[in-house]
Amino acid sequence: MDLIQKSRQLPTQPGVYLFKNAENTVIYVGKARDLRARVRTYFLAGAWENAKTGSLVREAADLETIVVDTEAEALALENTLIKQHQPRFNILLRDDKTYPYIRLSRELYPRVYVTRRLERDGSEYFGPFFPAGFAYRLVHFVHKHFLVPSCKVDLSRFHSRPCLQFHIQRCLGPCVQGLTTPERYQQAVQDTRLFLSGRHADLARELKRRRDTAAEAERFEEAASCRDLLTVLEEVQERQKMHAVSGADADIVGFYREGERMALNLFHLRHGRIVDRREFFRESLPDTGLVGDEAGEAMRPQAGAAPPRQDPRPATDAAILGALLKQIYLQQPYLPPQVSVPLDFEDREALAAALTAQRGSTVDIAVPQRGAKKSMLELAAKNARNSFARRFRSLPAAEQANADWAELGRALGLDLGATAGRIECFDISHFQGAETVASMVVWQGGRMDHSQYRKYRIRTVAGVDDFRSMAEVVGRRYRRLQAEGAVLPNLILIDGGVGQLHAAQTVLAELGLEQVPLASLAKREELIYVAGQEHAPVRLGAQARPLQILQTVRDEAHRFAITFHRQRRGKALTADGDGAKPARRRTTARRNAALAQSGEPPELTPSI
Repeated sequence: MDLIQKSRQLPTQPGVYLFKNAENTVIYVGKARDLRARVRTYFLAGAWENAKTGSLVREAADLETIVVDTEAEALALENTLIKQHQPRFNILLRDDKTYPYIRLSRELYPRVYVTRRLERDGSEYFGPFFPAGFAYRLVHFVHKHFLVPSCKVDLSRFHSRPCLQFHIQRCLGPCVQGLTTPERYQQAVQDTRLFLSGRHADLARELKRRRDTAAEAERFEEAASCRDLLTVLEEVQERQKMHAVSGADADIVGFYREGERMALNLFHLRHGRIVDRREFFRESLPDTGLVGDEAGEAMRPQAGAAPPRQDPRPATDAAILGALLKQIYLQQPYLPPQVSVPLDFEDREALAAALTAQRGSTVDIAVPQRGAKKSMLELAAKNARNSFARRFRSLPAAEQANADWAELGRALGLDLGATAGRIECFDISHFQGAETVASMVVWQGGRMDHSQYRKYRIRTVAGVDDFRSMAEVVGRRYRRLQAEGAVLPNLILIDGGVGQLHAAQTVLAELGLEQVPLASLAKREELIYVAGQEHAPVRLGAQARPLQILQTVRDEAHRFAITFHRQRRGKALTADGDGAKPARRRTTARRNAALAQSGEPPELTPSI
């Protein structure tokens, strides 16, 4: 049965449809009020199509539908399936800021953790949470009231005695036989799951049922425990209601788009204050109506139909915004009572209804036209434009280099000047003290300058002594620059820790060059030590541009030193029996040829 025939037999109820390719991979997920009417529009005769939609229909090999009761349920299910399958024809959201999640592990006795990494390990993840401290407060609440721990104890076997968490009543003690039962522990895990999912009403009903059942069976301690937990849960819900009534919690959405690229900024107002801002980016948007319900407008003509005409209605900003908001808000643990958006979109009322049901109280998605909320929207839109420019519009090379240089100076607390200058970096390489060599590489004007690289053979140091080797090469380099009257670098970078830094600092002081900025970059922890500030090393994030620049220079110096060291070792290993190396013999032969032309006697190769 082909897709056209299958579409004619679909139910007329609300639901979700999934297009799959020949490899049974989901390539598009959409929702519909009427599945049959919506899907059939893809195959109506005489209709028009565009490139994106045509590619979807041509690639689709199978069709699957899921029927639900209401359009709100279809909205939520569509969002879940998009996040699960990541179909390439749907608009997918990318968040450039890492927020913590709460992980409920999958094991005999599950535990809860705060994590920033999502893995396919079968665990359940709740979040993201913002601000980040909110996730830790929730986990602490779970420890205190549900007694599900975050410990690292091996729970696959029993231990002789429980840990401190059990004694301070933060854990049920599954690590010791007899302290709890699998049934009791799984009940606590289920309560934790309902709480973290935001299903507080379901949890309250379950607690009331267990309280009444325990009271009737005269298990009064169990009934009291359920009563106390129910009281705490009601207090949490009451605080959320008070915040909602005060109007202090709201989200403000800023949106900016150019062609297939877009940036979205989401400001979170909590208790009347901006507590966080999230950035989302999309680098390749469909240029058609293939967004949510808009997908149903795409049609493919059958044989003999009129030629397709160009789609006059490309995907609008409103349709794109609606698709993104579904992914942001559906199934989130906390929803604000108000969300301000810059544009009205087709599913706004349906999404508001779904979020209202999810929250248990009204969620209003509005398009402010005046007043303070309109001003906040303008601020969010301005930030979205700035995010777009920062993400997609690269500065000219010179401007970018100057911006990176200024950021590097701020990160290190050094005055390096306004324009991108020169970094000289040194590294030592040897093998158990043999064939010790050094390298110097140069970063200048925003790029590596290979013509300025230098190699050094260590002359005065025997054995393994990186500190004295570093002192020798730094001294040789800058004595020569002083003698030649050459310009000194803006920053000297040493590959190593505090020891190598102090060795170079001592030599520079002897040469009277204390004014030259000096720093070292240590491996493993990637700490930056600045001369004179060694007691407070600089630690930058892995994505920080200043650290990336220093890592690039340091790694290049290491590569250059290793290459030179291997060349030296290779020559030593290939020396022939009389002690002369092939390279030495070739050099002597060329020199003798030159001497013969000048009429002088040739140079003799010494023999041992």
